[in-house]
Amino acid sequence: MGIIGWVVLGLIAGAIAKAVLPGRDPGGLIGTTVIGVAGAFVGGWLSATFLHRSVARQFFDGATWVSAVAGSLVLLIAYRLVFGNSRD
Repeated sequence: MGIIGWVVLGLIAGAIAKAVLPGRDPGGLIGTTVIGVAGAFVGGWLSATFLHRSVARQFFDGATWVSAVAGSLVLLIAYRLVFGNSRD
């Protein structure tokens, strides 16, 4: 999976994470993409480290998507804990 695949995966995973945890977070589309791409890396690392299941390098692999969304959720929760839940 190339860099464009990671960006698309991150955009979709970040959007799913924001849909699961709605709120008024700053960043818009770029913030969602950054959280999603970083979440994909975090999710892959968590999957390989704690579940002993490495993530495939294929775009349409279910484990890749689950780990990307889970990692995005972890990063979004951490972001909200550090910076607050909404823009005031």
